[in-house]
Amino acid sequence: MPFVKVSTLRGALNDEQKRELQRRVTDLMVEIEGNGNPGFRQFVWVLIEEEDPSHWSIGGNQLSMEAFNAIARPRKEPADA
Repeated sequence: MPFVKVSTLRGALNDEQKRELQRRVTDLMVEIEGNGNPGFRQFVWVLIEEEDPSHWSIGGNQLSMEAFNAIARPRKEPADA
């Protein structure tokens, strides 16, 4: 029985994104560990742990939501007119 734990920043994912992540991780575990057997799905556990941004650091620097958003969701440049 696989148990998959995903750690992320609190607020990085909305409820719909969490459901999609859980579904896709489950699908992947069924495909790989369960050899595609759909009956294996009932044995796959997926836990999403959300932590405060202040508990994370990158390169020794404490991560803020602003820094996370700059990395994960870069601003799109307007299309040339």
